[in-house]
Amino acid sequence: MPSKRFENCPPASLWRQLAAMVYDSFLIVALLFFAFAILVAFNRGEAVEPNLAYTLFLLFVVFTFYAWFWHKSGQTLGMSAWKIRIVSEFGGNPSWAVGYLRLLFALLSWACLGLGYWWRLFKPYTWHDRLSQTRILYVKSAADDPPPAPHDV
Repeated sequence: MPSKRFENCPPASLWRQLAAMVYDSFLIVALLFFAFAILVAFNRGEAVEPNLAYTLFLLFVVFTFYAWFWHKSGQTLGMSAWKIRIVSEFGGNPSWAVGYLRLLFALLSWACLGLGYWWRLFKPYTWHDRLSQTRILYVKSAADDPPPAPHDV
């Protein structure tokens, strides 16, 4: 049974999702620089030749970044800035496994020339939302509400 906690939260707009992805991409680039530095250190300071293991390691770093944030709080830093969050069909934060699956399905969405993302223009979900049974919701904070009108005395 879905949680009532997010019952009144509308789906996040595609533009909010894309803006959050841009914010997160800066963090991902920094994280990948750090991961690459670790690879170089383990390679005795020599340049690392691109190969399947190298690519899989960097992909693992990116997947773990997203899965950790989603499992921990339902939001990456970019998602927090744009007031969106990911929830499972049951209303809670996605599990690690669901996070990794969602990212695999997101790669499929990108592989189809981004069609899985642009699907959001017509439906309230992306392909990877649907396949992983998650949703991206707009979560307005209490600070966003206008102050109550003063009562007439």
